[in-house]
Amino acid sequence: MFIQMLRAKLHHARVTDIDINYIGSITIDAELLEQVGILPYERVQVVNVENGHRLETYAIRGEPGSGTIQLNGASGHHGKVGDRLIIMAYALVPLPVEQPWTPKVAVLDERNRIVRWISSP
Repeated sequence: MFIQMLRAKLHHARVTDIDINYIGSITIDAELLEQVGILPYERVQVVNVENGHRLETYAIRGEPGSGTIQLNGASGHHGKVGDRLIIMAYALVPLPVEQPWTPKVAVLDERNRIVRWISSP
């Protein structure tokens, strides 16, 4: 038996751009993906702090060091530039769960730089 557990989280990522005409997904700065351990094309849940919208899509690699958080395709209808997002990835974990379970959680500033870790990387 397995349970789905939070594995990685970018907290208060700021939307830097929207491209409704792109074929979908969310573009995330490659360095942020690497630091929290989200893989390109991995399914992510995105929660918009400003309007409460939730969506699932997949992450794609943005320019390293750019701070890019871009909503693409239909995802672009769920926010606007400057909105704060919570981006989460999950893992299927066998029960019983090894304790302690510690996801990588990074808090970002307004330029999408990591300012602190809620849990250590």
